[in-house]
Amino acid sequence: MTASGLPRLTRTRLYEQVAEQITAWIDSNGLQAGDRLPPERELAQRLGVSRATLSQALVALEVIGVVTVRHGDGTVLSEALGPRRIVEAIRAHAHRLPEIIDTRDALETKIASLAAERRTPEDLDRIDEALAVMAREVEAGGRGVDGDERFHGAVTAAAHSLLLARLMEEIRDLIRETRIESLSQPGRPTDSLAAHRAIADAIRAGDPEAAADAMHAHVVMVSDVAVLRDGA
Repeated sequence: MTASGLPRLTRTRLYEQVAEQITAWIDSNGLQAGDRLPPERELAQRLGVSRATLSQALVALEVIGVVTVRHGDGTVLSEALGPRRIVEAIRAHAHRLPEIIDTRDALETKIASLAAERRTPEDLDRIDEALAVMAREVEAGGRGVDGDERFHGAVTAAAHSLLLARLMEEIRDLIRETRIESLSQPGRPTDSLAAHRAIADAIRAGDPEAAADAMHAHVVMVSDVAVLRDGA
């Protein structure tokens, strides 16, 4: 609220405006779920915006489930959402993001610690397999979303805590929002892979404190995303 008692007007950020433009363009061109959007360079030219702003808008649309980005296959429409609801959905995501990150930090830091104490050789094999998947994705120019998800799943399994695993499953979709948001930041897939390797090394060494510290540092890193830097 302002000093006069009137509601404070929220500034619409550029990428939110572009997200609205994209959905309006989708609607006017009659695209349906499963249809592919033009390449980013072409779409940016059609809308008259920079590729950087377009990319951020597409990430926001991916996070709220409007599009799916497939490495090597482009951006595919997954759900038609009216332009009026776009900014509302994007802002709802941005509003809950800090709480999701706090929850991840609390749960996954403990999970990493327990994994260092309880991991079996089979658990370490699954962790290594997940690292290999992410490495291949990143080396191929992808974001490593699948490998990232597998890695955190393998670490959770290595903690051998049914309740913590259930809690992680409860917030799985919310965590995926942060995963997409983070791995879309420039240079983040490579940095995230390095952080995963540090976590894995601590778990393999059976060092609960080092594993917890490495996981905490990783969650702090992934919390540095454009939507929060830009402000509300």
